[in-house]
Amino acid sequence: MDTDRHPTEHQHVVFDDGLALECGVTLKRLVVAYRTYGRLNAERSNAVLICHALTGDQYVAETHPVTGKPGWWDMVVGPGRPIDTDRLFVVCANVLGGCMGTTGPRSPRDDNGGSPWGTDFPPVTIRDMVHAQKRLICHLGIKRLFAVVGGSMGGMQALDWAAAYPESVFAAVPIATAAYHSAQNIAFHEVGRQAIFADPDWQGGRYWETDKIPARGLAVARMAAHITYLSEQALTRKFGRRLRGQPGDRSGLSLFGDIFEVESYLQHQGSTFVRRFDANSYLTITRAMDFFDLAAEYGGDLSKAFAGTSTRFCLVSFSSDWLFPTAESRTIARALNRAAANVSFVEIPSDKGHDAFLLDEPDFHRTLAGFLAGCAEHAGLPS
Repeated sequence: MDTDRHPTEHQHVVFDDGLALECGVTLKRLVVAYRTYGRLNAERSNAVLICHALTGDQYVAETHPVTGKPGWWDMVVGPGRPIDTDRLFVVCANVLGGCMGTTGPRSPRDDNGGSPWGTDFPPVTIRDMVHAQKRLICHLGIKRLFAVVGGSMGGMQALDWAAAYPESVFAAVPIATAAYHSAQNIAFHEVGRQAIFADPDWQGGRYWETDKIPARGLAVARMAAHITYLSEQALTRKFGRRLRGQPGDRSGLSLFGDIFEVESYLQHQGSTFVRRFDANSYLTITRAMDFFDLAAEYGGDLSKAFAGTSTRFCLVSFSSDWLFPTAESRTIARALNRAAANVSFVEIPSDKGHDAFLLDEPDFHRTLAGFLAGCAEHAGLPS
């Protein structure tokens, strides 16, 4: 079996000197898969790094080569859009540990004749992901990013970029995120991981050896996670308690069948997910999110992560997001204020839950476009 279930030839760069990870392991070879949009200006000053969320990838604003669907942020990235590719050069890299071309569990091991890492892939952190992205940005000849933008796990990366490389980030936009992963969020991730482990096709993480994948377990993990991305209002508006089939007709009721429309929706989300994502990558990346605690890296004081920073920040939260609630963005804002950073913060009224940043939210789009326009003026970017 081809160890890559998606044999797409991703745009990538290879670093033969590898990457030292926070866990103490050094990857002898690092591959970073990425996509770019727009054009880098002569001064190399208009680059925006977009950091994707847990189940995202580098295909931000174009047809996805595996699913055939539009890019996951094509409402935000493109000509004349909030991240305007007529003016800005956009870079997005598949994260370290991912399954769309960047080194991860499905990649050949350093020392095993081409067999995939599987569950032997070392644990990675958000900081490791950022270090890999920094290698890419340097490879592209970019000394300073105009902006780093990301939502959810991407927001964690944006925060970590600003902390680890403040001189390399003019502006940062952490969206619907937090400075650490909460106990509740870790618990939801563990439910998903246990679903994968319980799948008979899991086979200790070596499922490729029998040309199988733990599809049922991975689908359940996606279903459980997807519930957290929505709000009760959004689920009620989209599905309510509607049954499939004729309203009021209960002749086809089944104890084990999908009865309610919301059940059918979740099952669809799970089944489509397993076609594009790798179970071992899911385990690796969820663990990276769980490990994230930016304040812990600075003695428990989050403000120290941003001491002396000149980066401009725009924090965005959504009123119905219960996965990364507004209170967590406020905590970041307070820490930035203590560090005397240039920070603005807005809570967008929305009933769409955590996924609002991926959906059609005009207030959010105006906020993002306005902040970037102001930053461009201060940075002296050509219009």
